[in-house]
Formats: sequence, structure tokens, C-alpha cells
Amino acid sequence: MTTISKIRPRALVRASGGPRYAVALAVDALGTGLLRPFLLIYGVMVLGLSAPATGVAMTAGTVTALVCMPAVGRWLDRGARSTVVAASMLVRVLGVALLLAAPAGHVWLFGAAALFLGIGNQAWPAAHAALVATVARGRERDAALAGGRALRNAGLGAGGLLATACLAGGATVLQALAAVTGVAYLVAAALAGSVRVHADPAAVARAGQAEPAPRMGKLLAANVIYVFCLNVTEVAIPLVLMTQLQASPMWTAGIFVANTVLVVTLQVPVTVGMSRFSRRAVLALAGVVIAASYLGFLAASSLGPGWGAPAVAAVSVVCTVGEILYAGSATALVAALAPAHLVGRAMARFQISTGFGLAVSPAVITALASYGSAALWGGLAGATLLSASAVAGAPLPASTTKC
Repeated sequence: MTTISKIRPRALVRASGGPRYAVALAVDALGTGLLRPFLLIYGVMVLGLSAPATGVAMTAGTVTALVCMPAVGRWLDRGARSTVVAASMLVRVLGVALLLAAPAGHVWLFGAAALFLGIGNQAWPAAHAALVATVARGRERDAALAGGRALRNAGLGAGGLLATACLAGGATVLQALAAVTGVAYLVAAALAGSVRVHADPAAVARAGQAEPAPRMGKLLAANVIYVFCLNVTEVAIPLVLMTQLQASPMWTAGIFVANTVLVVTLQVPVTVGMSRFSRRAVLALAGVVIAASYLGFLAASSLGPGWGAPAVAAVSVVCTVGEILYAGSATALVAALAPAHLVGRAMARFQISTGFGLAVSPAVITALASYGSAALWGGLAGATLLSASAVAGAPLPASTTKC
């Protein structure tokens, strides 16, 4: 089994698509951080929509955007790589333009903007993973995917902090931030498109003729549950801190910042360090760690106001470690399982499971929370352990037993 002994920054950038592509990712992430966390606020503050109507429009746009993923997968399997990445950024420019053009009270135009933003947000991960899979191989590809995630989280965090500092300016500032986001997407698309990475579909098909499409049903089903951990910091923890522990909002903000910093600093080193183990073993371990953190949250929330908030903050570090293990192994495992001529469709299917999990998790989390901490954290822990068991026991093709 190939392992990585150390991190070489230049080789990592090269394996990730090159310097221009890295800049494109950074610009795209910064622009996304300026707007995406505050899209609900934009609908309410700038367009005067009700919070429920805004939320429904955002959810509908995100879920409907998943319909485009099979087409994205087929496009990728025809050889397109950087073109699809650039297109995922350009379609979000159209979303921002609709957002800026929407008159006050016009929920349908806001919904259309959310749809185009959702299409770009859903298409980008699959396109980026396919591009990296074309440029890099083996464990170098795993490190490159991890590096891209770390870079993206850094950009999202920086954009979110900048936007937070500007929110006091009101509706006018939010509109300005949206305009800057549109420009950032446009610049990022131009940079990504200029990289010109593509695969020869005929050569790839000939090389993979003997390789059938992998059966990933259990993995994709498990991923729907795993991905809940990405919304724990943004949904479940704030809900517990504010409604059960009556903690200051500063605890929520601090946990969110700590999560971002840990992902940015540890994603690549942890992924490289775990390269001595199979990707499936690491993914199963991630499920165990995440489930253990959920049980830790259950214990922490039982402490009540006072010690409860610090305990939740401490357990959140364990949850973030599980998230890092999950993110460093899940996409890499799918890339390793998929034959080269089917990598686009495999990534698209994986993104559908991810997008669906992210879309339904807020509703599931809030519904479970209404029945108490035991239902919330116990339910999540049980489902995640079941998913980890499914990952560990899922049959793999004979040619990929080292995955």
C-alpha cells in the first residue's frame, strides 16, 4: 500500500491542479464565505421576505439543484474537467445577478437565485474531485483533495469573518457583499478555465473497459448519515447551547472558529498520517469517532448551565477530528473505487448523497432535539455507528481491496 511520508507544499499544489487553480479555489471560497452563510439574512433584510419563506426557497433551491448532478457526471466522463469547475462558478454568477435584481418581496426570483447558487455549490465538489483525480494518483491524490478542503475552509472562514464585520452596515452592505461575491466567482471561473485540464475520454474508456462500475450503495447510504457531522457545528451545537444551556452566543462563535482553524491546520497532516491505513478503515474509524463525540455531547448537555458550555466546546474538538477523518477518506475512497472512465458519474452520485444529507440534516436535527438530548445525540450516535459498520463490511471489487 502506498503511503506518504511527508508533506511537500510544491508537490501538493501541483497535484491539486497548479498555482493558478489554487488561486481560483481561494478566490471562489472567499466569495462564497461572503454570501452563503448570510443568504437567509439577505432574503429577510434586503428583500423583506419572511424567514420561513426564505428558508423554504433556499432548501428548495438546494434540493432541486441535485437533479443536475447526473448530467454533470456524464459531462465529466466525456473528458471535461476544468471546464466543469469553471461552469460551476459561472452559474453562481448568474445566481448572484438574480439576487441583486430581485425586487423587495419577490420570493420567486430569490428562489431562482438560490437554485443557480445551489447548482454551482453541488456541481463544484464533484468537478473538483474529478479534476484532482485526473492530475494526481494514489495517496498523492488523497493529500491534494485534503489540501483543497483546507484551502476552501480557510477562504470560507475569512469571507465569513469579513462579512460578519460588515453586517452592521445593513441592507446596502449586504448588497455590496453580494456584488463582490459575483465578481469573485467570475474571476475564479476565468482562472479555473485557464488551467485547461481535461481527460481523453476515448483513452480513458479503453483503459477501463474491463472495469465495471463499482457498487457503492452501502457507502452512499452511509455517507448521508456521516455528512450530518458537517452541520453539527452550525445547527445542533447552537441549538443545544442556546435553548438547553442558556449559554452566550460567544460559545457558538468560538466553537465555529475553532472548527475552522482545526480543519485548515490539520486536514492535510491527518490525511497524510493516516495514509498507512486503508481508506475504508479510516472512514469506518471516522464514524466511530463521530459517534463517540455525539455521546460526549449528550453527557456534556446533561451538566446544565455553567459547566455544560465548556464541556460542549471540548467535545466539539473530538467531533472535528472525526469530521477531518471523514473528509480525508470519503471522497478519496470513491475516487479510488471508480474506474477512470466512470469517475465523473461516481463523484456525481457521491455528491447527491452528500447534498441530500446536508439538505435534510437541519430538519432531522431540530426534529430530534424537540424530543430531548437523548433522542438527538443518541439517535445520531446510533445511526452513525450503524453507518460505520456498513462501511466496514461493504464488499469492494477485488482490484480495490487496498482502498
